[in-house]
Amino acid sequence: MTHLRRATIGLVNPKTPVNVGSVMRASGCYRVDSVFYTGQRYALAAKASGQYNIDTQKAAKSIPLQGVESLLDAVPPGAKIVCVDLVVGATPLPVFEHPDDAFYIFGPEDGDIPQALIDVADAVVYVPTVGCMNLAASVNVLLYDRLAKSTDVQADDELIKQSRNNNNRTQVKR
Repeated sequence: MTHLRRATIGLVNPKTPVNVGSVMRASGCYRVDSVFYTGQRYALAAKASGQYNIDTQKAAKSIPLQGVESLLDAVPPGAKIVCVDLVVGATPLPVFEHPDDAFYIFGPEDGDIPQALIDVADAVVYVPTVGCMNLAASVNVLLYDRLAKSTDVQADDELIKQSRNNNNRTQVKR
């Protein structure tokens, strides 16, 4: 188990505002520091259709979402590059040990992470599934796994109270 310091997300040419909005919501839930993306598809789709309100927790107000020419230019100093994709030879997520300072790169919904990024990665992991998950689902699973394997997990009712929505007042009968 590790103590987590920093997590940054990189998205390779994401396609839809719905998935990017869901990535931002997951980023807020799992304390991601920033999200970067390449390509023009997301920006064009968001402009054409308007941003869907997937990020109901408003994580995008506190977590930077920035378009960049190259994800390699966005890697924070000292961060380990971890590519997450269905790549032959990748490490299955259940046995992967997350670095405490990570830059996670995810491929597009309809493609792969470019070989040039895979070649410079410190690790390449995949989520063992039958078929492939969409981008937002992959980000959620990876970030949950990171938190679950860390020493940062709080096992108390205060986290539940902070995290649940205002309508939820249910509790376990003791």
